[in-house]
Order: sequence, then C-alpha cells, then structure tokens
Amino acid sequence: MPSLFRRKSEDSDSSVAVSTPDPEAEATKGHTPSKRDLGKQTPKRTIAGRRVAEPPAANRREAAKRMREKMRAERVEARTGMANGEERYLLPRDKGPVRRLVRDIVDSRRTIGTWFFGTTFLVMIVGFNRNLNPSIYFAANALFGLMFLATAVDSVFISRTVKKMVKQRFPDSTEKLGRLYFYAIMRAISFRFIRNPKPQVKVGAAI
Repeated sequence: MPSLFRRKSEDSDSSVAVSTPDPEAEATKGHTPSKRDLGKQTPKRTIAGRRVAEPPAANRREAAKRMREKMRAERVEARTGMANGEERYLLPRDKGPVRRLVRDIVDSRRTIGTWFFGTTFLVMIVGFNRNLNPSIYFAANALFGLMFLATAVDSVFISRTVKKMVKQRFPDSTEKLGRLYFYAIMRAISFRFIRNPKPQVKVGAAI
C-alpha cells in the first residue's frame, strides 16, 4: 500500500510537470514581438507641405516684428505675382483670359502711343520757357498735334484688332468692347517697361 501511494504521487507530479506551458516556447511559436518589445521606435512621418511651427514670441515687440516681416513678405510676393501676371494676384481690371489676350495684343506690337507722353512732356517744357523763339513754340505745338493724331489712328487699329480677336477666341465673352478698347489704349500709351502686369510676349510675336 505505501508503495502504491508513492507511485501515484510521482505520476501526478510528472503529469503536472509535462502539462506546464513554457512561456518562451509560446512566445516563439505564436507571438511576433513588436518593435516596442524589441526596444525600437517607429520613426514619425513628416507631412509634405506642412509648415514648421514657429516658436512662440518672447514678448510683444518680438511678435510685432514677426508680424511686420510676414506682411512685408506677403506684399513682395503679391507684387511679384502681379508683375508676372499670376491670376490670383491681379487686380479686378486685369483678371480673366480676355484681358490677358488684350494685353498680349498690345505688347506684341510697337505702338505710337508709347511716345505720346514723352512728346507732351517736351511740349510742356517748351511752353514754360518764355525766352524761346516763337517758331519753336509753333514747332512744338505742331509736333504735339501730329503725335496726338498718330496716337488716335493707332488706337483705332488696336481697337479693331482687339474686337476681331476677342470675337474669334471668346465668342461667348460678356466683356464690353468699349471697356476692352479703353484698357488696350491705356496700355498702349504707356511705356513698355512700366506696364503692369509686365509684358509676357515679345514685340512681333504671333498672338
């Protein structure tokens, strides 16, 4: 009897030992360790286009300085965009494909009107000088009249070209032709280097 009881306890101990699970074996068998378990960290992705947040200003003076610099940068950006003809920076009078076409028509040709203001300025200088010969006054006035007539004729040709090309390319446009004529003439009598937006085509380019 004692031997029988001893054998039973040994069998139970051995059965308990066999049935005890091995945590390492279970981890190796059915569990894949994560990067956190291995002591690694997943690198954070940076979103493209997101601006890096600026550190907070130390005081009001620093905040005001940053605001001024930001406004100055925005003005420079808007001025450059307007000069380059970017649609979102243009004034209402310059926006739209029809207005762009009118600008290209004027910028692609040499206009007599570009010298109209120069002639007017010269005539004014002559008129303020009372010591000149009267014949010089007469010549200056004749030159002014000739330039005015030539500018008027050139403006008529520009207006006819604008009307023709707008009707061809934008037949459904609601732009009033009178406003387009005025827009074209005002640009035509301005010197090329002071036109805004800047000319996007060269003189003689096909439109």
